[in-house]
Amino acid sequence: MFDRMDRAIAKFRKTCDYVEIRVETSQSTAVAVKKTEIENVRESISKGGCVRAYHRGGIGFASFNDLDRMEEFARAAVDQAKLAGGGKTLLARTEPVKAHVAARIASDPRRVSAAEKADILRAYGEAALSFDGRIRETSMSWQDAFKTVYFMNSEGARISQEKLDMGGGLAAIAVADGKTQAGHLGFGSSTDFGCIRGHEEEFKEECRYAVELLSAPPIKGGKYTVIADQHLAGVFAHEAFGHMSEGEKVSENPNLLEVMKIGKKFGGEILNIYDTGSVAGSRGFLAFDDEGVPAGRIDLIVAGRLAGRLHTRETAGKVGEAVTGSARAVNYTFPPIPRMRNTCIAPGKSRLEEMLDGIGLGVYAVKARGGQAGEMFTFSAARAFMIRDGRIAELVRNATLSGNLFTTLANIDMIGDDFRQLEGGGGCGKGAAGGFQFPLPVADGAPHIRIRDVVIGGQ
Repeated sequence: MFDRMDRAIAKFRKTCDYVEIRVETSQSTAVAVKKTEIENVRESISKGGCVRAYHRGGIGFASFNDLDRMEEFARAAVDQAKLAGGGKTLLARTEPVKAHVAARIASDPRRVSAAEKADILRAYGEAALSFDGRIRETSMSWQDAFKTVYFMNSEGARISQEKLDMGGGLAAIAVADGKTQAGHLGFGSSTDFGCIRGHEEEFKEECRYAVELLSAPPIKGGKYTVIADQHLAGVFAHEAFGHMSEGEKVSENPNLLEVMKIGKKFGGEILNIYDTGSVAGSRGFLAFDDEGVPAGRIDLIVAGRLAGRLHTRETAGKVGEAVTGSARAVNYTFPPIPRMRNTCIAPGKSRLEEMLDGIGLGVYAVKARGGQAGEMFTFSAARAFMIRDGRIAELVRNATLSGNLFTTLANIDMIGDDFRQLEGGGGCGKGAAGGFQFPLPVADGAPHIRIRDVVIGGQ
């Protein structure tokens, strides 16, 4: 494969500023079960590649399925770059790497039939439907993909990577008296098919809360001190802050670059947020990004101050910062863009009991169910409990948290010592000039966090 890629690149090494080729082979399975019936099974094998070229500030991109036409598509990408060029190519420097990365597999989904995967999902559905008569619907899904990605560029990089990704989700819908509530559970891994098993008790808890939420009172809207559990805190780190840290935003918006200036204070000294590709087994794990850059850890906030952001070589070059190994594409039909891997709030020193202490009236918010992110964010908690006199009290529904990202970061006054790594079953979606890329495997992690003065919508 590399010989063919090298021949295609060699034609343009001296006439174009930069050329890269990425070739990908993929084998995937997806299974969906509704109630106890198989709704959909899909198995596919694909092969294709793409070429990206830079010349005098111009960019060209072409994707293909016929590997015998690789040189033809390389020429098309180079011609596009030359047509668009007229300035200066700004790509941050990185050392070209030669490496092969084999997937670390504890349990291989390719050795398990689609029928057996469906049986596992069906068992979860049967248990949920028998849990309570008010559980009327269940929906279970699973997907796995094994990829081999070959990367080569005109600077001498030559990398082959095997990548395994797996994710699943379980949902139970409770219905009574015209009301509907749901419980959701996600799981995933990059090494172990066993992640699909052993969720019976967790799913039973989701069913129980779905039923209890039917009769729970709506929360009274207002401003509260909120304790967010690890799941909601992790989603906040990803959706609200992680996306704001992706480099194309500041590289294309000088005003935002000033707002997101490195060294600027955003929170207290207890606040540390980072993004990493190095957590083995995580869905956000990768050794090298899709530009051949090592995908290690980047600190985004250190002791309350902005310390870094997530870059491709292009966005790093435009703002004069270092590469971070964050250039990712959902597959070979897309160019890489700045994306998260595994975005985390680092643990603090507070126990949950200490965080509850002193709250006369507050809210304990658990998990997240949808919302809108950005400088102004809105998240719906999957469920919430009132905090009364330092104790977690009654279950309430319809708790929606909203606010300004920067104000909220500043209002985090306690961070727990109970960090959890969280692996969801879906993926991250993001639009860019090359189109909407979804679903990209990511993960997050966090401890409990306590936030003052959170606006909660309710009744």
